[in-house]
Amino acid sequence: MKIVIAPDSFKGSLSALEVGKAIQSGIIKVDNRITTVLVPMADGGEGTVQSLIDASGGKIIQTTAHDPLFRKIKSFYGIMGDGKTAVIEMAAASGLPLLKTEERNPLKTTSFGTGELIKDAMSKGCKKVILGLGGSATNDGGTGMAQALGVRFLDEKRNKIGMGMGGGELLKIHSVDISGIDHRIKNVEFIAACDVENPLCGENGASNVYGRQKGASDADVKILDLGLTHFVQIMKSNYGFDFKDFPGAGAAGGLGYGVLCFLKAKLERGIDIITKVTSLAEKMEGADLVITGEGKIDFQTAFGKTPFGVAQIAKEKNIPVIAIAGSLGEGYKTLFEKGFDEIYSIMDDSMSLNYAIENAAELLENAAENVVRIWMKKIASLHSQ
Repeated sequence: MKIVIAPDSFKGSLSALEVGKAIQSGIIKVDNRITTVLVPMADGGEGTVQSLIDASGGKIIQTTAHDPLFRKIKSFYGIMGDGKTAVIEMAAASGLPLLKTEERNPLKTTSFGTGELIKDAMSKGCKKVILGLGGSATNDGGTGMAQALGVRFLDEKRNKIGMGMGGGELLKIHSVDISGIDHRIKNVEFIAACDVENPLCGENGASNVYGRQKGASDADVKILDLGLTHFVQIMKSNYGFDFKDFPGAGAAGGLGYGVLCFLKAKLERGIDIITKVTSLAEKMEGADLVITGEGKIDFQTAFGKTPFGVAQIAKEKNIPVIAIAGSLGEGYKTLFEKGFDEIYSIMDDSMSLNYAIENAAELLENAAENVVRIWMKKIASLHSQ
């Protein structure tokens, strides 16, 4: 019997690899002759670097970068086992969790640090960059990232706008000079993990949909949207770039637009990138069962989250799928119509969330053991009929 284990991380508790190893231990308790294939997964957001490093035998690179308020911080990214592919979570330098609640202000926050991580990866010889766009604190259209990579933004007096510009400074832009952009960019393939389809501007754009959660007032949102609209007009006038309505251009405060313009990146669903990079479909060949999971499974899991992506591939191959979650939320039963055969939680009614978080590995191991025992009994019963 072959079981593929392809979970996401349990946020705040276990990495995807740790989740997978706990499930693996539970399976071995049932029968150590079962072949298990462990594929740590992610969906392009938090945990993507760790997942792909674990899956490929790569390494974490510790470095420094500027945070969203242009302060020097310790940051990181990963280089996969091939030594040529960098994996960067923009949130590691430009993310909302790096700020205190009272510090959130997309008029000032910058994606500059993300550009620094990209530059560092290129300096280490990387020829491919996978960039996760989740968790942004910014609304600068990717201008900060571009500054870090050598792009100059000039005001009406042809003076350079200062490094680390935020969304509130986009209206100052009179022209854009890309002549000094890092020459190595043209020899690097950029793929951005993007799980939203928002355009850059307007009612469904970056500012209106996501600005308030980043600290913007209603008045700020109007300024930010006007700034992005103005920036697009300048870019179109200067270079003919017209990605304003491109699906995903509004991701990460418009960083989606920035990577399209300055990096010529491809925008893809995060789970699609990860399943491709990890060769998940190939690893499922000949499998009798797939086990996946994440910290919380609910109706939103079907919106491009890891377990849903895993289930879709498994169903194409007619392989049964079981999900094990930290907890089950609203609407999780709708997933039974979308590729999941069984869904379980490691928690019971008497258990506190803190207890489940602190003992997640043991609870996962026990849950996996119980799930596989039940599954094998079902299989044996079907074969005896």
